[in-house]
Amino acid sequence: AYERTCRYFCRMTNSVVVCVGYRLAPKHPFPAQFEDCLTAAIHFLRTAQDHGVDPSRIVICGDSSGGTLTAAVAQALGNRRDLPKLRAQILIYPFLQCVDLNLPSYQQYDRVAVFPKERILALGLKYVNKDVCLEELFKGCHVSEDQRLKYQKWVSPDYIPHEFKTRGYKPSPTYPPSKQICEVAEAMFDPIFSPLLAEDSVIAQLPETFILTCEFDVLRDDGLLYKKRLEDHGIKVTWCHLHEGFHGTVFIALLGRVIGFRS
Repeated sequence: AYERTCRYFCRMTNSVVVCVGYRLAPKHPFPAQFEDCLTAAIHFLRTAQDHGVDPSRIVICGDSSGGTLTAAVAQALGNRRDLPKLRAQILIYPFLQCVDLNLPSYQQYDRVAVFPKERILALGLKYVNKDVCLEELFKGCHVSEDQRLKYQKWVSPDYIPHEFKTRGYKPSPTYPPSKQICEVAEAMFDPIFSPLLAEDSVIAQLPETFILTCEFDVLRDDGLLYKKRLEDHGIKVTWCHLHEGFHGTVFIALLGRVIGFRS
């Protein structure tokens, strides 16, 4: 499905493009996908010159869940002294956290046609192979009190700029955590699944970053929060926001002339 996209990037940037055919969930459970991407990245970093590539100019890139994997791989490579440093990472409307599923973008675009939040969360649960009631996740019953205290410094609607709240936002009521649901959902707080939750020492090692967000996308605020975290640690971030974009814009735009839209 992504061959056309990869060929486009290759042609337009005069770059060598490697597309990782990682194993898919639910047949191959989490974190097999991350392990495949990390293995491929390490191999290419070590053998780049065999492919005519300068190892100091390697960029990793992904969109949507691929953006999640890109962020996780960049974090895993940040402290490696036996490999060339990544030149940059490109995150295209990535999924980055599961602490607060009522951020402004989750409220504003929960019924957006291409990827409503129910579908995104259902796919995420399939990825980690967990059976959790979506309604309980939306209420935040999967987040323990300790986790709320720990993550509120990184994940909060307070860190979303005011202009992104003008389409409507209401602070959500706080529901008590469910011990049973918290235990089932524990894997969702692994930084491999939720890279926004990585420790400061990990974030500080990340390379220069490009983040693309789209207005009509429940994941918009994940990108905005990650942008803030990176900038707080002095990481250079180039941010592009498509005011008329929606989740999947880049992929659909490169399908050919099947459909047209302004973004």
